[in-house]
Amino acid sequence: MGLFNTFGISASGMTSERLRLDLIANNIANMNTASRPNDPDNPVYRRRVPLFAEQLRQTLSPGGVESAGAGVKVKSIVEDPAPPRIAYEPTNPLADEKGNVAYPNINIVNEMVDMITASRSYGANVTALEAAKTMALKALEISKG
Repeated sequence: MGLFNTFGISASGMTSERLRLDLIANNIANMNTASRPNDPDNPVYRRRVPLFAEQLRQTLSPGGVESAGAGVKVKSIVEDPAPPRIAYEPTNPLADEKGNVAYPNINIVNEMVDMITASRSYGANVTALEAAKTMALKALEISKG
């Protein structure tokens, strides 16, 4: 694995974490979106989370095919299967005949924890990228001298 592969691995991590942060922001923005319970025309928003997968780079070698890490990718974006929050709000125009309103299955504490971990992961990838860049620059300085 060469030094330039490190750039690609860190960049893929930063791209994936940025998408994760975008999904978290979208979840928080829709947290208080009310819907009528069990309304097929206006379904309740569901929390969305990314599923990550390892990206592999395959190469041919004298011994056969070898796989090496090449970063991370978002395999898919899935909806959290947890049921929506049901609140009794008989005066809400979206309330059903029992006076219930459905809200997304989003917990702000979980979203904030996910946001902190995504931010830290993004920062770790930036640090790795900066370290690789510094090593590349030092190698160029050594080759000049």
